Amino acid sequence: MEQRVSLVTLGVRDLARARAFYERMGWVTSGHEDDDVVFFQAGCMIVALWGRDQLAQDSCVVDGGGWGGVTLAHNVGSAADVDAVMAHAKAAGAIIGRAAAPTFWGGYSGLFIDPEGHPWEVAHNPGWRLAEDGSVHLSTGQLKPQASWVDAVAAAQAS
Repeated sequence: MEQRVSLVTLGVRDLARARAFYERMGWVTSGHEDDDVVFFQAGCMIVALWGRDQLAQDSCVVDGGGWGGVTLAHNVGSAADVDAVMAHAKAAGAIIGRAAAPTFWGGYSGLFIDPEGHPWEVAHNPGWRLAEDGSVHLSTGQLKPQASWVDAVAAAQAS
């Protein structure tokens, strides 16, 4: 398996409310208003909104109704950008969970919670490179060489 994520699906209780929130944040979908899944192109991946019950069933899990142990993140180029995104999220209807402030790791971040309870960290990390296309890259000192997934599959098949 390649080391990448292609899609993140957020389980929501109210699809129309969740869609409206992300559209107020400036996200665009080519879907129709009555679609049962909403897809947003998010850089090189897709973020989907789908009914929480349907997602739980499709994912073969029991939905206990609580936080699922995942926090999403949106990295930006400066502390001022963090402040701007946090203000936009609040105006769009998010709850501010943690006001933007300097972090223990030398960056600057805040956290908002969307109307469906999904936490989003908005962060500026001066130790990471933010490319023009919005992709985030670890510094080379943080990367450890890995065999490609093709090499790993070939090695497994050879044994």
